[in-house]
Amino acid sequence: MRILMFGWEFPPHISGGLGTACFGLTKGLAKHKVDVIFVVPRAYGDEDQQAVRIVNASDVPFDFNDTEYKEFWNRVKYMEIGSNIIPYVGPEEFEKALERKEKKGESYTSKVFSKQYKFSGKYGTNLMEEVSRYALIASAVALKEDYDIIHAHDWLTYPAGIAAKKSSGKPLVIHIHATEFDRTGENVNDIVYGIEKEGFENADRIIAVSNLTRNTVINRYGINPDKVVTVYNAVDQSLIKEIEEVKRNLNDKIVTFLGRITYQKGPEYFIEAAHKILKKDKNVRFVMAGSGDMLNKMIERVAALRIADRFHFTGFLKGDAVNKMFALSDVFVMPSVSEPFGIVPLEAMRVNVPVVISKQSGVSEILKHALKIDFWDVDAMADSIYGLCHYDALSEMFKKHCKEEVESLKWEDAALNVKNVYQPFMPK
Repeated sequence: MRILMFGWEFPPHISGGLGTACFGLTKGLAKHKVDVIFVVPRAYGDEDQQAVRIVNASDVPFDFNDTEYKEFWNRVKYMEIGSNIIPYVGPEEFEKALERKEKKGESYTSKVFSKQYKFSGKYGTNLMEEVSRYALIASAVALKEDYDIIHAHDWLTYPAGIAAKKSSGKPLVIHIHATEFDRTGENVNDIVYGIEKEGFENADRIIAVSNLTRNTVINRYGINPDKVVTVYNAVDQSLIKEIEEVKRNLNDKIVTFLGRITYQKGPEYFIEAAHKILKKDKNVRFVMAGSGDMLNKMIERVAALRIADRFHFTGFLKGDAVNKMFALSDVFVMPSVSEPFGIVPLEAMRVNVPVVISKQSGVSEILKHALKIDFWDVDAMADSIYGLCHYDALSEMFKKHCKEEVESLKWEDAALNVKNVYQPFMPK
């Protein structure tokens, strides 16, 4: 069984959970004798290719006038080029990005139809151009590679998956790690929503990372329930190891939020809970690790509440820096407004850090040894954090069981479920 897989990021070059999930899944599939050709917009050459073969889309030339592709693109509704939107970025930050581009003298003339195109692979001002070019490259790769099924991860790659399906006639599996409703709430970007809906409608099967996400796809996009299956994410077991103890020069408890500082992740509720706790106990420090469009707003709120001496903003962390942060932490909090799954709590639990998570997360469907609260219930969040910081018996109980629970969540098992999704579409 061979899969042509489209993703936007792959370790070690990742900006969130999507790349981590793709890495774990491909390693799991390899254990079940599934070969994966993984296409990314930009490869750096240091990706781990033990379980996959990486195809760098930036190295694939595409001649729009080539007769091999011309007939195909005449039959395909091509997505509009030149829409400058950046998901996860608010209007203020986007305006600054535009100003920077103008100062550099960069134009918005689309190079999407040029024979050679170098992807940035980032969420920049030319993102939609990159998504469009990626679809063109997908049609070229799809005609040249040997495979059985196409698998596309998240909306950035859906046009690529559709293009590959239409040029090859092979079945398409769409994998949803987050929908536009998760990222923005009700402030949905119509272009992104349209791309997602078209992807779901063209897919032969849809994999959702939780029942929460599955219900969103069915109810918000009008997709037939029989077409959508749930396969939960997991944790890379090779990463489960004791983290070296970090020396702390203070006795304060440390409570950590780690993730994108955006609407979806609920950072403002974390700050309000911190404020409530600090009224009772000044010997607690709060850390907000990450970056995002709400960062400045969160810094201003912390200043307004006069808790800046107890609150720390680290910026985006990755690799060993994440491990060190967990090693310092007494409690990890994920107060997401809408979290399709949520791998970070599992990463915290694997190193014995008790977690508080919102009920509005997919991972809450499978975790037993976690304190679960509604994201908006700041009082319950504060009580849960306070309890884990101050009652050793409670904290030790979670530490004892959480690592065992996480060790049972293996990518090998998740990959087998994905392979079972592929099976009905395999050639007889």
